Amino acid sequence: MKAAVTIYSTPTCPDCRSLKSWLKREGIAYTERDLTDEAVMEDARRRFGVRIAPITEIGDWFAYGTFEDQKPRIEAKLREMGLWPG
Repeated sequence: MKAAVTIYSTPTCPDCRSLKSWLKREGIAYTERDLTDEAVMEDARRRFGVRIAPITEIGDWFAYGTFEDQKPRIEAKLREMGLWPG
């Protein structure tokens, strides 16, 4: 089963690490795509219009920006979709 959440990240991004750690603590499975891969970066730019990390994709919805900015929006979207464990 494919994870409902996809994280576009880079290995050196502190917000990416915070986001992934939080999702793991909450028991939310995710797929990770590495933005240092040129093909992944171009795909993200084409699909989302941005090339910054992290980008969080949930279904046809996405968010980008700092972890603190994304966190409440991601939780709300997961709740809306019935995917929040709490």
